[in-house]
Amino acid sequence: MQAALIETSFGKIAYHQSPGLGQTVVFVHGNSASSAAFAKQMRGLLGTKYRLIALDLPGHGASDDATDPSIYCVSDYARMLIEFVAALDVGDATFTGWSLGGHIVLEAVPNLPHGKGFVIFGTPPLGSPPAMDRAFLPHPAMTFTFARDLNEEEARAYVAAAFRPGVTDLPPSMIADVLRTDGRARAQLIASTKSRRDQVEVVAHLTQPIAVLHGAQEQLVNGAYFEALKMLTLWRGAVQIIEGAGHIPQWEQPEKFDALIGAFIEESR
Repeated sequence: MQAALIETSFGKIAYHQSPGLGQTVVFVHGNSASSAAFAKQMRGLLGTKYRLIALDLPGHGASDDATDPSIYCVSDYARMLIEFVAALDVGDATFTGWSLGGHIVLEAVPNLPHGKGFVIFGTPPLGSPPAMDRAFLPHPAMTFTFARDLNEEEARAYVAAAFRPGVTDLPPSMIADVLRTDGRARAQLIASTKSRRDQVEVVAHLTQPIAVLHGAQEQLVNGAYFEALKMLTLWRGAVQIIEGAGHIPQWEQPEKFDALIGAFIEESR
């Protein structure tokens, strides 16, 4: 993977790029993670065929921490993404967001009119006000989502919740990503829900195709929540279920995940 830094009004943003020359795919990671969450895609056949770009959000991975912590919100993350996309001239990419990254992508949709399509997973589109109790499943690790300071044990529990139940062999790099994340970014997340678009309306009025992927063994997102949403451009007319995966299917089931991404790209041309 090629690593690079780009200067933005949000500080230096780190990103990795695969060697593929096909359709560009921009990956946006989740809370307390980094672009490394997509390492299997970047280094695999998907990255050989397509131009994959995975960035680190401000306060995450190798990107700068925010000078002003108020920018740690969905709306400002989206503004950062739009600036990043313009700088790399990839406005016609396929935009793929995982968890928080999916919410960021949905926030940015109106400013990505040339996007070929959108993929979200681990991301229940939230209305105004958000139906958090229906969108998410009760799980002890959810309390860590908004905690400024986490110790190693808590970081490990947070990562474990992203996998299907029973997984204990957790990637040390993911635990390190949680511990590296600027804790102010987690602490700001609740406030950020008050300054974002109505994502239920966004997906209801999309003109480009949107794919929704969902791990069959999800511990954090309620799959039944999607049934009540209006998504006229939903790819293949249904949420795509990935067996053997929880909240992080791109890592647990990379072959199944990559096959869906590749098919979506080809069918969205």
